[in-house]
Amino acid sequence: MTLASGWASGINAYATVLILGLIGRFTDVAGIPVGFERTDVLIVMGVLALLELLADKIAVVDSLWDVPSTVIRPIAGAVIGALIAGAQGDLLTITLAAVGGVSALLSHLSKAGIRLAVNTSPEPVSNVGASVAGDIGVLSMASLAAFVPAVAGVVAVILLIAGVWLAWTLASRIQRGLRWLRGRLRRHDG
Repeated sequence: MTLASGWASGINAYATVLILGLIGRFTDVAGIPVGFERTDVLIVMGVLALLELLADKIAVVDSLWDVPSTVIRPIAGAVIGALIAGAQGDLLTITLAAVGGVSALLSHLSKAGIRLAVNTSPEPVSNVGASVAGDIGVLSMASLAAFVPAVAGVVAVILLIAGVWLAWTLASRIQRGLRWLRGRLRRHDG
């Protein structure tokens, strides 16, 4: 559950907490942190997930949103891992926090790099398509993590490997995407 929810957190941490919280609140699935089910947490995560959902559809905004998310998403993955472990401060808690944080970091870096490469496309269809694929991935992975954690872990490992490989393969396009983003930002500054 930790690896899969870490992967999902790397794509959209707010939606991951929201989905897990809703599953915990409305089903009898065990292992979901009780704090995720609180009404105030669900409302805040719903608002933040909606903001990210919208920001993710606009090429420049998406790439800019990924900058602070480089810190937020891995931390969220680590916190989710620690909470799933029961946050006792023991070796299991530390290990699961590390698994959640590292998987969130890897999925976030892969996503951010791939999306930077896609965002340079002049047409909006590829950007929106990639964004929707990420949304579906988060919903599917968080749900799978709650209901079938072992399968979700295997799928998360496959997606992590595929994402890192794809980002590596697109390295030259990602560099071009960085130049594109800098150019867009300079136009707005000057």
